[in-house]
Amino acid sequence: MERNLALEVVRVTEAAALFASRYAGRGDSVKALNSAIDAMIKVFASVSVEGRVVIGKAEPADTQLSTNSEIGNKNGPEVDIVIDPLDGGMTCARGGQNSISAVAMGERGAFFIPPTLYMEKIAVGSDVKGVVDITEMPEINIKRVARAKRKYIEDVTVCVLDRPRHAELIERIRSVGARIILITDGDISGAVAAAMDERPIDILMGIGRSMEGVLAAAAIKCLGGDIQARLVYKDDNEIETAKKNGITDPGKIFMLSDLIPGKDLMFSATGITDGEFLKGVRFLSGGAKTDSIVMRSKTHTIRYITAMHQFDYKPMY
Repeated sequence: MERNLALEVVRVTEAAALFASRYAGRGDSVKALNSAIDAMIKVFASVSVEGRVVIGKAEPADTQLSTNSEIGNKNGPEVDIVIDPLDGGMTCARGGQNSISAVAMGERGAFFIPPTLYMEKIAVGSDVKGVVDITEMPEINIKRVARAKRKYIEDVTVCVLDRPRHAELIERIRSVGARIILITDGDISGAVAAAMDERPIDILMGIGRSMEGVLAAAAIKCLGGDIQARLVYKDDNEIETAKKNGITDPGKIFMLSDLIPGKDLMFSATGITDGEFLKGVRFLSGGAKTDSIVMRSKTHTIRYITAMHQFDYKPMY
């Protein structure tokens, strides 16, 4: 994929962020999501790819961004696309932090397509690659991270989704003496921030949705970090669902290469509300300012893009 394509894709996440941010704090996550989806559809129509959505946000047949939809103007390479127009919908609706719009794109077959289940994840940066093990106790992984980063355990910061299911995990992290950042939603931001330098997160732990795990893994591959995951089942029916998706070992540990088998991919994200990963949209007189990041796995290039959008000259798409 050409590097110019990365700048086309960032226009997609910018548009979704601009539209969704209009609903920040207004209490309606559905309107925020639908607005982001509509914006993505409009801008993707001009992107020079023959794209296939392999993991989409909406339910099948709901929109042009649903799984198996075709997007792009068909004047470019054949690509698989993973889309999350609004990660952190409830957070955005409540005016909270860490909501983003994100897109990952790669050659055909670049992404593992998980069943619609929950997934336990552990994510770290390149300086801790090969150190953590999702099968170990949280205390052991925290101590390993502290040793690899040459930090006191008390200075290691763990990002965890603030959910009742994480009550035991939170207590174990606190018992070993590490710091915690609890996020209400948007674990893509937490996982990617853990893989980036100069961010306040050293490691992400906990359970979230599987599609966010794949999107985060795409960014982490571009950053040279590491992520491990395993599916979490509520009952035997979910184990059967996994088997129907070709997962014969219910306890399989998914490494980064399992989640992202592709070699040539790119990741773009734009902040909707402020968070550990990106700043949110700031509306100014006659326009708005967005903060985005775009990465390529082939070169490990990371670009931070701050854009001023002048609505008097170019309306919001």
